[in-house]
Amino acid sequence: MEICVTSASGIEAVTKRELYKIIGKEDLSAINGRIKFEGDESDVAKCNLNLRTGNRVEIVLGGFKAETFDDLFEGIKAIPFEEYICRDGKIIVNAKSVQSKLFAYSAIQSVSKKAICERLCEKFGVNELNESGARYKIEVAALKDYVTVTLDTSGDGLHRRGYRGLVGEAPLKETLAAALVELSVWNKTRPFADLFCGTGTIPIEACMIALNIPAGLNRSFDFQNWKRFDKKIFDRAAEEAKANIVTDADLRISGFDIDDKQLKLARKHAELAGVDKYIHFQRADMRDFSSRFSHGVIISNPPYGERLSDRKEVEKLYRDYGKKVASLDDWCAYTLTPVDDFERLFGKKADKKRKIYNGKIECCYYSHLAPPPKKQ
Repeated sequence: MEICVTSASGIEAVTKRELYKIIGKEDLSAINGRIKFEGDESDVAKCNLNLRTGNRVEIVLGGFKAETFDDLFEGIKAIPFEEYICRDGKIIVNAKSVQSKLFAYSAIQSVSKKAICERLCEKFGVNELNESGARYKIEVAALKDYVTVTLDTSGDGLHRRGYRGLVGEAPLKETLAAALVELSVWNKTRPFADLFCGTGTIPIEACMIALNIPAGLNRSFDFQNWKRFDKKIFDRAAEEAKANIVTDADLRISGFDIDDKQLKLARKHAELAGVDKYIHFQRADMRDFSSRFSHGVIISNPPYGERLSDRKEVEKLYRDYGKKVASLDDWCAYTLTPVDDFERLFGKKADKKRKIYNGKIECCYYSHLAPPPKKQ
């Protein structure tokens, strides 16, 4: 089967590297936030369990050109949905359209749902489907009049790890937080600090990476409820993932914030993720940060201004942040922000920068590097 992993704009390369580690496949094509490869049920299970930066794992059911709703109906009806969907399956259709003659989402959804149900009724020999069983989320995506139909195996997005039920202001998705860590030079032998940690997502994701805790271990996926999916395959993948968890490590991971409510949530999230004993959360202003350790790494998503405070306050915050990092001469700093003149405010040109979207907000991920620690 053809499998597609979706990824946020700007981090496709990170997700592609992850996939290579998880399934060992080199023939991965990444286009427009979609990474495709040929795989099987075992790959579906492994990807859902272990991917940290991917958004969803989908099965590509088919594709065809469609300029009219008749084309859409016939193209959808020709796809063998009965190979995946059971008689009582609950079918949910989502639509996307970019630069296509078919652009009305609601019409695409209704025509597609009608075609799917009509085919399944014919194949199952029934007049109607009761849709009382497992959920099957189908996406019908039109791009330049070419329609791709996929079946979502994940259900809820993969950013839902199971540890973050409540969020504070300006939440950062877990998938993006993991990508920020993966794009840095940090490893578990070096100190780690988030100076604007909020509800703790970045330190928690860093800790899960260091301990090799599977991102999807504490949640469920839609495909687990499908009768046509072999449950033993998922159980084997889960056991393999658990066996690779590091149970004892000497980590120096810290998160700092000035908001007690945010920190309370951060500690709760770390506890739910099973990493609370490895992370030190502390109420402290970024300006007061100091460390007895050398060659540490700072990864932060500071306030943007438009959402959390006014512009002048943010400008002063960024200037002070730059001064603080400058005082830590052997520490690296990675910062995600949409502020255009961040480098001017920070007081130093970035060694690297990468465009990344935080939800719908176009940001830049700035890397300010320092000499690496000497090899022992």
